[in-house]
Amino acid sequence: MTSQNKLRKYIQKILVFQQNGSGESKIQGIIRYGENLFDLKTISIDKSLPPVIDDSTKYLPTDIKADLVLDYLTHPDLSHDLAVMCVKKKIPVVATGKKSHIKGVLTPPT
Repeated sequence: MTSQNKLRKYIQKILVFQQNGSGESKIQGIIRYGENLFDLKTISIDKSLPPVIDDSTKYLPTDIKADLVLDYLTHPDLSHDLAVMCVKKKIPVVATGKKSHIKGVLTPPT
């Protein structure tokens, strides 16, 4: 196995959730400075949302496959449901600047 193939074997899968471009600068930073070390996928929600979302399956995928999820969603119901889903699947979540009380979600200050 070549060193390039070995490196590809360890590429981390990052799934970014953003709303109305809220994570775009971070996404561009990962692309620019990650030097192709990440398999980066983005789910963007670019529509007006109601104040309360009872059924997040209209906006979030039913299954998530990633090594890490970055949450830049601005709607608290979607962020909460995303965090719960990821914790159940044992996928680490970084939700910068949020006040999540879900065990296992990292919420560093912005």
